[in-house]
Amino acid sequence: MIPTEDILKTLEMIRIENLDVRAVTLGINVARCADADSGRMIRKLRSRLHAVAGNLVAVCDEVSAKYGIPIVNKRLAVSPVSWLLEQHDRDVCLPVAHALDETAGEVGADLIGGYTALVHKGITEGERRLIESLPEVLSHTERVCASVNVAGTKAGINMDAVYLMGTQIKAVAEQTAHSGGFGAAKLCVFANIAEDNPFMAGAFLGPGEPDAVINIGVSGPGVIKQALVRLIQSGDDVDLERIAEEIKRTSFRVTRVGELVGREVAEKLGIPFGVVDLSLAPTPRVGDSVGEILQTMGIVELGAPGSTAAVALLNDAVKKGGLFASSSVGGLSGAFLSVPEDSALSQAVGRGSLSLAKLEAMTSVCSVGLDMIAVPGDTDARTLAALIADEMAIGVINQKTTAVRIIPVPGKRAGEKVMFGGLFGETTIMEIRNPGGSHRFLEFGGRIPAPLHSLTN
Repeated sequence: MIPTEDILKTLEMIRIENLDVRAVTLGINVARCADADSGRMIRKLRSRLHAVAGNLVAVCDEVSAKYGIPIVNKRLAVSPVSWLLEQHDRDVCLPVAHALDETAGEVGADLIGGYTALVHKGITEGERRLIESLPEVLSHTERVCASVNVAGTKAGINMDAVYLMGTQIKAVAEQTAHSGGFGAAKLCVFANIAEDNPFMAGAFLGPGEPDAVINIGVSGPGVIKQALVRLIQSGDDVDLERIAEEIKRTSFRVTRVGELVGREVAEKLGIPFGVVDLSLAPTPRVGDSVGEILQTMGIVELGAPGSTAAVALLNDAVKKGGLFASSSVGGLSGAFLSVPEDSALSQAVGRGSLSLAKLEAMTSVCSVGLDMIAVPGDTDARTLAALIADEMAIGVINQKTTAVRIIPVPGKRAGEKVMFGGLFGETTIMEIRNPGGSHRFLEFGGRIPAPLHSLTN
């Protein structure tokens, strides 16, 4: 058992530094709800979610009050919905999505993930129906989040699926033009998707997971920034190794807090505890920014040479600190470079110091990928697919999870602003250099084979 006294001391020390449990995500296996009768399947789905998640919010509120630490989001993540659609026609997709959306609202969950397809080696009929339904589903639901895994280190990149996702992202954005294309913010395209990720839009209950499980997402950019500020202002000789050690120590403490909260929530619900995902997920609040950590580390102008190396140091130190603190670290765990959700990154994009190309380079060493990137609304689907393909290649070659959450904002051009509001913030539309210059490459289709190292391991 984690020493409660140590945790309480840590909480007292960091109470004003924006530490929170960003998400308690309850994963639920809904494969048992599959039924050839669509009406019966939907009733079983609603019943299953109510039975498992009915007390989630009350328990989270109780644990939050006990330890005095906010639990910002309470979420659900189900096993891939595409598995339920194999026996059904396309017209079943929206009623299933409405059932997920409405039931999540009834139990008090903020979001529900798992409208998911795993197509890294091929596409089944159910998976194709799910992907083709994305524009309708994401424009007619509030809480449903979708994810599609199109690549893996052992499978290579399914370029037919990549091309299809470029088309669907474009359509989702156009059907939610009234909100700046925000429907696309609820859709992630992955390489090496994590089966225990508590963060949206990519959360789902993956193969090999328990029938139900609690996964915790803890985020503390402000805590790490303030720890580094204190170190640098201490008057001691500080080099990059000292900075890395301080990040590890702070990540250790934050992970222990997350595990304490997660295990207690799981125990009260009678559900197994899964993982702590120690991801530095920013918010638009000043002081709660991954970009500000990098600036504290000496990258005064984000996007300047050295930015990628600084992200690599940060990401590695966060992972090491978390792994030392707990044997149950999982999900993505590292630094998120989400532009509109990070005030410092958003400002750097607005000044022109952080370009799309440099951001892509930085994602090669962070924990996610191109996350919440706003691009011109007239960007064509093949160019969107090419951006996805580049990020998938980074994940496949580097044997890591990468994702693309890209929003072609209808009616907006590069350099203009878009406001998403709340935790999603605002950002400047990023320029895509040479759009259309890779159309022929995309049109070949097929599959980019798995890299050699994946075949010899």
